Order: sequence, then structure tokens, then C-alpha cells
Amino acid sequence: MVTGNIFHCRKNSWPPEEYISRNTLQLFDFDSAAPPKHAWRRRLNSHANILKEFSVTFKEAIKMVRLGIRLWSYIREEASHGRKAPIDPFTRESCKPSASQGVPLGGMGSGSISRGFRGEFRQWQIVPGTCDSSPVMANQFSVKICPTYLLVHVQVLIFISRDGGNKKYASVLAPGQHEGLGKASDEGISSWGWNLSGQHSTYHALFPRSWTIYDGEPDPDLKVSCRQISPFIPHNYRDSSLPAAVFVYTLVNTGKERAKVSLLFTWANSIGGVSHLSGDHVNEPFIGEDGVSEATGVREHNVISTLLASSNPQSLNMTAKGNPPVTFAVAACETQNVNVTVLPCFGLTEGSSVTAKEMWGKMMQDGQFDRENFNCGQSMPSSPGETLCAAVSASAWVEPHGRCTVAFALAWSSPKIKFLKGSSYHRRYTKFYGTSERAAQNLVHDALTNYKRWEEEIEKWQSPILNDERLPEWYKFTLFNELYFLVAGGTVWIDSSLPSTNVTSYQDSPTKVESIDVKVTQAEVNSRNYTLLEFNSTSGSNGSTDVGLKDIHDSSIQNKGDSNHFPDRLKLLDQQDDSDDVGRFLYLEGVEYIMWCTYDVHFYASFALLELFPKIELNIQRDFAKAVLSEDGRKVKFLAEGNYGIRKVRGAVPHDLGTHDPWNEMNAYNIHDTSKWKDLNPKFVLQVYRDFAATGDMAFGVDVWPAVRAAMEYMEQFDRDDDSLIENDGFPDQTYDAWTVHGVSAYCGCLWLAALQAAAAMAQQLGDKFFAETCKTKFFSAKSAFEEKLWNGSYFNYDSGSSSNSKSIQADQLAGQWYTASSGLAPLFEEFKIKSSLQKIYDFNVMKVKGGRMGAVNGMHPNGKVDETCMQSREIWTGVTYAVAANMILAGMEEEAFTTAEGIFLAGWSEEGYG
Repeated sequence: MVTGNIFHCRKNSWPPEEYISRNTLQLFDFDSAAPPKHAWRRRLNSHANILKEFSVTFKEAIKMVRLGIRLWSYIREEASHGRKAPIDPFTRESCKPSASQGVPLGGMGSGSISRGFRGEFRQWQIVPGTCDSSPVMANQFSVKICPTYLLVHVQVLIFISRDGGNKKYASVLAPGQHEGLGKASDEGISSWGWNLSGQHSTYHALFPRSWTIYDGEPDPDLKVSCRQISPFIPHNYRDSSLPAAVFVYTLVNTGKERAKVSLLFTWANSIGGVSHLSGDHVNEPFIGEDGVSEATGVREHNVISTLLASSNPQSLNMTAKGNPPVTFAVAACETQNVNVTVLPCFGLTEGSSVTAKEMWGKMMQDGQFDRENFNCGQSMPSSPGETLCAAVSASAWVEPHGRCTVAFALAWSSPKIKFLKGSSYHRRYTKFYGTSERAAQNLVHDALTNYKRWEEEIEKWQSPILNDERLPEWYKFTLFNELYFLVAGGTVWIDSSLPSTNVTSYQDSPTKVESIDVKVTQAEVNSRNYTLLEFNSTSGSNGSTDVGLKDIHDSSIQNKGDSNHFPDRLKLLDQQDDSDDVGRFLYLEGVEYIMWCTYDVHFYASFALLELFPKIELNIQRDFAKAVLSEDGRKVKFLAEGNYGIRKVRGAVPHDLGTHDPWNEMNAYNIHDTSKWKDLNPKFVLQVYRDFAATGDMAFGVDVWPAVRAAMEYMEQFDRDDDSLIENDGFPDQTYDAWTVHGVSAYCGCLWLAALQAAAAMAQQLGDKFFAETCKTKFFSAKSAFEEKLWNGSYFNYDSGSSSNSKSIQADQLAGQWYTASSGLAPLFEEFKIKSSLQKIYDFNVMKVKGGRMGAVNGMHPNGKVDETCMQSREIWTGVTYAVAANMILAGMEEEAFTTAEGIFLAGWSEEGYG
């Protein structure tokens, strides 16, 4: 736990007053319009660094030639079936990866759209497993102070005119130095007023909100704040699933003249790429009705005017695959002071009924559209090759030294998910909004009426951390901003549990008989009913084991001290949600690795879900528990060696839940046979016990216990010398899948020790006393062998082999200890060994790489040189670095912990790093 004010951190390293004048901050000091004190900040004219992709040395390339050939062949085979391979290092995106991201839009699991810090809408992930990173430059906000301004796709434009008509300003609210502008293919976008320099405009990110402050741009006397809000609300399993976002513009007139300000929000029927050219898109205007929402405080004098863009926005090559349609809705709140009008349709070509140029002219002249446009009905479907756009304008007069608020909203509805191999599901939000095209209209309406409540809940969640003076500034906003991946990580959230699917039904994969005979009984503990298991063990017990719950929390290896790192509040937080059915959840390993819920990296990422959405975390573990007890006998070619095996072995934890038919066809990863990996099963046991201990959910423990026991028993085959300690097999049989291990591994062996301890504790609490005693006995034997083979007096060697890197210092060598301490169990080793190892990692893996300003390198030789055995040994992994830092905190090494974590922050988030 964090103690006193010990940190050497730089206070206020990114103070807002260095980016915005104090006077402007004071002007926005109401209604959440001012950016927070702690946020990630960039000026809009900042350069977006082009990111380097990983590289391999010549020696590594030679070793990987055969793998590369097999992988290339596999990628081509998948492409011939219209599928994208889960790993494809050969295909380059048309848009180079750059450090241009910002806070993504929407909740979790309903498709996502990211918004760059300069205002562009990019990283389109509406279709599961696909990501188009190119920005749709027509999508922007703009302002006109006097005349109005419009942009294509998503743009907000501002038009400002002042009394007397002498001062008029019009601008896209994004700087003009963007990729794609000025090219022949930009379809005239470059002819618009890209005159915002961005020098006096700044972006402030604190997920799930962001603020863009225009401090006198484009009108020197007008201060503009745009606040972006998405419904990511911990423990709220309804609103956090909604595909909607709100943009609240706060206008402050510091001039002596009254100003008419028109904001314009334009949107193209597009899900990125060339999808806007597929044709059959239609747009339709509508006006929301009063009384629809219960949020009367928000709707007091409001008529919500919206523009619905309904389409089938799949790209030309996607349409043939029959992907479900998508409906967008863009809207603005009309009040006594804000007049909302719409232009349902305009195009980017001369043949359009209303061209972008004509629309622009209308706004420049009138600052609004005709009210009659609300009555024009649904448009004619667009033709292939034609881009269909829509616009919503909101105009208001702002008195001298007066203020005005204008709220826009964006929502999209893609109710049905269809994976490429045929399985279809409904997204989580359809449980509340249904599957009709009108869902987007209702979503955008409710977003405009509920966003203030969302903000109150977000601030209630974040304030205790932001106000904690013990914590470094960078830590506060990085802690929240790192959560972006739960929205922008290709997440999928379906509305209910799937019907049970027997993946062992294939003819070549007979179902194996359970090794445990389970009888369900009932017991009452602390006035709550729990289901308890009685076990008839076939592993050596003479008959059944007596079961009782009087000692349910008593384990001889459980730490009786101050070890409750997940306080009781976690067990109570979700009681506000009466429904236990929160659906099923998937997220990608990364946009480059299209595999759902990759388990070895979920080991590092799952703490966020457990803390914020524990019911989702428990359901993911239930999915893997079912998978452990299943077998899929279909043959798979493993590309590293070219050998064959079966897709899913019973007892083995799968690497992932699949790619093209998740839950039903697991292990999309096929570089190695992961049934022979040594870390997946221990990681499963450790995560399950941690979740069980944190939530106190006895029903969960009962559900997954057969899988926990099966996973532990499966690992016995890897103990080759009967010392109760598993051995690795001389290939990369772990998450570091390019880093070979010989004999006993510090990483996998430590995980195994921790898993034995956790399994014993869980078995004791669930009444399986025989297995608890078995695991305890094995633990003490394995611990002795582990220390004898790997402890060198200062740290644990990488492995027990005789290779050139066997004595390397692995940053992740105490991963098992991290989980043990986090779960409230006793330490695996003596305190001096834990601290000595962590100090060695700090002194070498952290401080000898750019003075500690990069994080912890995975491998380091004891002579102080980076281990370059393979590309992974010389890499720095974000999750591993944070895990090492957390381990240091648990060991009482707080200063070293925050220095280590700050290094990965500087490398990944700061402008001196990758930005």
C-alpha cells in the first residue's frame, strides 16, 4: 500500500496554466468546462510522431525464415477464404502508425471510434476484428463567428459574427496540417477554411473525458471549450455499454459586442476507409419528443433536434460478406437561446443535389439551415461511389462577457455482431434499446439528457485518486488514460450468456470423462446461501472427504496480516445492479493481433476489469473455465516447427478464445502448440483465486473449481524429475514466445509455486481438503527445488540451463509473487530474497536503460548489458513494467516502484518519448 508523502516526483509537471492562460481557466471555471488539474496535454499544433514498428536483427531473421514462409502461406490461405489471419506482419496499413490518438468515443463493446488530439476521427472499429486507422477528414467540428462553416464526414465548424457585421470568423476547429489534405483524393476538403493554427488551442485527456480549449482561436474575443464525454462508468453495466458520446461546447464572449456563434457538426455515412462509397446509404431528419426521458432536469426547456443518418456503411468488399448494417445519429440540444437546424443530405461531388460548396455558402450567408428540412423525410439511397453526408447546425447569441452552452451528441447502432465463421449475437446495449433502426435516435436523445449524470458518476469515481496528494501527477492521469483499451481495444460485449456449445462434438475429439465426481450440497454462512462441493477424489483419497464451512477463510498458507489488498467494498459495489446477467465480453490482444481475450496478457490487464467491472471479469474466467474442460480435436499446423497437433487439449488453458468464431473455435494463435506452454495454466489458477478472494463470490468459486483442479492436474506431466516443480522444454513455451527456456524457468516456475499456493487456499475454502493438502505438500517440495536450482544469492537466474542467457536477470522473474501478494497470500520466499531480486531488477533492468526513463527491459545480463538473445529479451513491455512496479510497492519499495513506472510513462506518453 502507498504510505506517506515520499515521492520525488515533479509536482505539476504539466500544469494547465502552462497551456492555457489563468484568465481563461477562470472563465471556464463552471459546469466542468475547465480542463482538470491532472490531465495528459498536447497543443493542437504539436507534431504527431510517426511510430517505429518492431525490427529484427539479421541473425533473428535467419532463424525465423522457415516461420516466415509458413506464416506467409497461412495468411494467403486465410485470405482465400475471405478472412484476415490473426497475426499478419506482412500487410502494412495505408496510414502509418502515429502518436496522434486521443480519448475514444462511446462505451464498451459496441464498436468504437477514436478521436485524435487534433480533432480527427480515426481508428474505426465498428465491425469486430477490423480497424481502419485512417482519419475521415470530413468528420470535424468547426466554428463560424458570423458566417458558418462546414466540413465533410465528421467536422465541427464555427461561424462567428458580431453586431455591426465588421468582424466575422469561420474555421474548422482543427489545424490544417493533416495527412490527406491537399491531395487529389481529398474530394475538395482542402478548399475549406483550415486556418486554425492550433498554437493557442490545447487538448486535455482524462479518460473517459477530454477537453479541447480554443483560447482566442479563431476569434480573439471568444473562448471556446469542447468537452467530450463518454459513458464509461465503473460498476454501471447498462450505461457503460452504450455507443454514444456527447460534445459540450462552452462559449465565453470576452468582447464588447454581442456575437452570433454557429457551430456545425457534419457527418458522413462511413465506418472508415472507403466504406462511404459502397452505396445504399440513406439519411433522415427527426425531432425528439419531450417527455421521452425521465431526466427532466436536463430537458426542462429543451427540444432535442437530431439528424439521423441510417446506412449500410460497409466498404465495397465488406458488403458482399453480409455484415450487419450500422445506423448513426448526430444531434444537438435546442434551448431558448440555441437554435438547431439540419441539412439532411449533401455530397462531395458536383452531381449531388446539394454540394459541400453550396452547403458551405448557405451557412456563410445565414448561419443556419431551413427549418423545413425537418420535413423532407428519408433521402434516396446513395449510389455506389457517392458519398452521403449530413450536417447539424446550432446557433446562439452570446452577450458581451456572457456565456452559452451548446451540446452535440453522436450515437451509432450496430446491434448484430456476425463473426466470419457464422456465429451471430446481439450487443449488450440492445438489452435496453432493442435492435431497430430507431435505437440510434433513442441513444442520441438519452445521451443528451443523461450526460450530466454520467459526469457526476465519473467525477465521484476519479476524485479520490486525483485529490490524493501522495501520488505523482503523471500517475494520476496515466492510471485513467490507460483504460482507453477497454473501449478502443476492439471490445465486444454481447447481451447475454451464450447457450452451451459442446466443442468436443467433432468426430475426432471424443469427450474425456471428468476426473472428479462432484456432488452439490447447500450450506449457510453469514446468513448467505452458498453452494458447496463435496469431492470423491480419484487422485488417491480413500473415499469421500468430510466437508464443512466453519473454517472457510482458514488456510495454513494464507497471510493473516494486513494483506487484504482488495477491500470489502469491492464485494459490495455491484449490489446496485440487481441483474447477475451482464453478458459476455471480449477484447483483442491488440489491433495488430486479432485474438480475443489472449489469456497470457489478460494476466496483466485483468486488474482493471476486476476493480471496475468485476462481473465482466468473473464471466471471462468462467469462459476459460469451460474451455479448460473442453477439447477440440481438429488438426492444426503449428507454424514455428511445421508440426501438427489438435486445436484444444482438455485440461490445457487456451491461449485465446479465438478469432473468427470466439467461444466455439479457440486458440487462434498457432505459432506454437500452447497446450505445452508452462505459464497459461498457473496464470488461470492465480487469476481465478485472486478474483475469488477479491469478490468473495462463493458461487463463482464453485463454478470454476473443477477447471482449477483439472488445470493443476494437467501440469503434473511437466514435472519430469518428481520434485513437484515443472520444467520447460527447450523452446519458447510461455508468453515470451521467442525466448527459449531450458530446464526450470524463473518465470514459469515462480508462477507454478504461486499457483500451488493459491490452489491450496481455494481448495481449503471450498472444502476439498485432500487437494488442499496435496498442493501444500507439493508447494514446499517445489519451492526447495526452485531455490536450489535458480537462486544465486542476489536474484533468480533466468533458467537452470547452460545457455549464454541462463543467468540473465529477467524483469518478470517474480510474477508469481506479485499475484501471491496481491491476493493476500503469504510470500513465496523470504523477504530478503524478494527485495534483493527486485533491487537487482531496478538497478539493472530499469536504471541501466537510459537512466530509468524507459521502464524495465525484459532481460539483462549480470554484466550490465541488455540480453539480446532474441527480440523479446531486449524489449520493454508496458504490462510487465507496471507489474514489476506493483510488485515493488507490495514489497515496500515505493520509491523504486514509482521510478520504474514513471519510466514507461515517459517512454510511452511524454513528448520526449513516443508521445
